[in-house]
Amino acid sequence: MRVFWILIFFFSLSTVARADLWQSYEALLQQHVHPTKIDGVALNAVDYPALRKDPNYQQALKALAAADLASLKSQEEKLAFYINAYNLLAIAVVEKHWPVQSIKDVGSLFWPVWKREAGVIAGKTVTLDEVEHQILRSLGEPRIHFAIVCASVSCPDLRREVFRAATLDSQLQDQTQSFLNNTQKGVQQAPEGVRISKIFSWFSEDFEGGVYEFIYQYRPELKDEAKGGYLPYNWQVNLLSRK
Repeated sequence: MRVFWILIFFFSLSTVARADLWQSYEALLQQHVHPTKIDGVALNAVDYPALRKDPNYQQALKALAAADLASLKSQEEKLAFYINAYNLLAIAVVEKHWPVQSIKDVGSLFWPVWKREAGVIAGKTVTLDEVEHQILRSLGEPRIHFAIVCASVSCPDLRREVFRAATLDSQLQDQTQSFLNNTQKGVQQAPEGVRISKIFSWFSEDFEGGVYEFIYQYRPELKDEAKGGYLPYNWQVNLLSRK
């Protein structure tokens, strides 16, 4: 009987640990991410100076470094985990090199930021490139491109809550709908036609059936509009101004 209760105790500890994996990260999002406008673009921006002083920041990185990947069984669990991981590590890259005007300033032409060490996941040092291209894109979910945020103005909005397997579909739908309705960085009706984010150019192969067919699912009123090319991409860091 004693052995039984010991097993129950340790099972409970492991369950709590899994449940609390993103607790510190979610606290950061709620405390330091807020809606604003930068260069006329509406977005959720990050108060990096305040975030880097918050004890939850280091705790979130420690939790990610100690994560148990064996617990990720379903497609939804993997997607939610690695979307959260990418977004936290993108924040970490900016914070580590603060102050920077753009995340791209961290890298160089021959060694871009995406291929530099970003942080640790489950004991392994990774790059943003590895998380995005080798892991997330291989899972076959095009809506990840409206959920992962490379700390820039023209990126999709950083969600003020973590992604979770149980609510992932609705969260991805919301992220996609929100981005495609942002006229300054998602989809814009211009005199020359419909202009779209360069994300659709960079990752066109991920949208089965074609980029515009994907867009029309969310913006059916654009079907008869001319195609007007791509919107300029603002790589300025998504910094929340204290003014």
